[in-house]
Amino acid sequence: MKALRFRLSGKTGFFKQPDVNTYLYYTYGQIHRVALLGLLGAIVGYKGYNEKGREKYPEFYKKLKDLKISIVSEGNDGIFDKKLQIFNNSTAFASNEEGGNLIVKQVWLENPSWLIYILLDSDQSEMIKEYILNKKTIFTPYLGTNDHMANISNCKIVDLEKSDENIIDSLFWDEDFKLRLKSKMYKYEENLPFFLEEDTERYIRKKTLASNGEVRKKSDKNVIFKDLDNNLKLVFYSEEGIYETWFYS
Repeated sequence: MKALRFRLSGKTGFFKQPDVNTYLYYTYGQIHRVALLGLLGAIVGYKGYNEKGREKYPEFYKKLKDLKISIVSEGNDGIFDKKLQIFNNSTAFASNEEGGNLIVKQVWLENPSWLIYILLDSDQSEMIKEYILNKKTIFTPYLGTNDHMANISNCKIVDLEKSDENIIDSLFWDEDFKLRLKSKMYKYEENLPFFLEEDTERYIRKKTLASNGEVRKKSDKNVIFKDLDNNLKLVFYSEEGIYETWFYS
């Protein structure tokens, strides 16, 4: 099996949580699958939310939702620093506010970085590979909103093989594994968007973990793969959920 691997990073990132209050906008702690599909869609020129029309999904999601993707957080114990940003917006949009100013507060990720893997098993994945390896983009990729430029580097095609190890370096769903923590081990946990609901564009979220603890699979299928270049252990997710193959003895 082969996959495209690249580092996705930036000085800042902002993946807005929809459940916010009036005064402060929070970010998810990681790039989530839907945001990553949007970024990849921008690279190859697919339309976004504003051009959806009567379709059930935005074009980027419709075309790319079956990609098998693995995300490895390069944060400290899976976590990135966050910083509160305060803006004084005096545009026409803010004219109804007291004094004609709208104070906007957002929490940004600081220096986020991930290793992204895309399994090369479809026409869409092959097209993305060609764009990224040749440093081509149709639209500018951002880490959330257009205040946050995305940097793509260290692009490479890598070989994968099945792994019998009980460690996962990528993000994974809580429902797929039982995690056993010992001393000096960490666990990052967050409900991250993985799917879009038809028509409404609402996020469907999954309890997502990152940890250096031991895991036990909840099925008898092989779902853990190893990057033969750096020995990272990975799981891949698509619209169908976790990517799995059967063990053969």
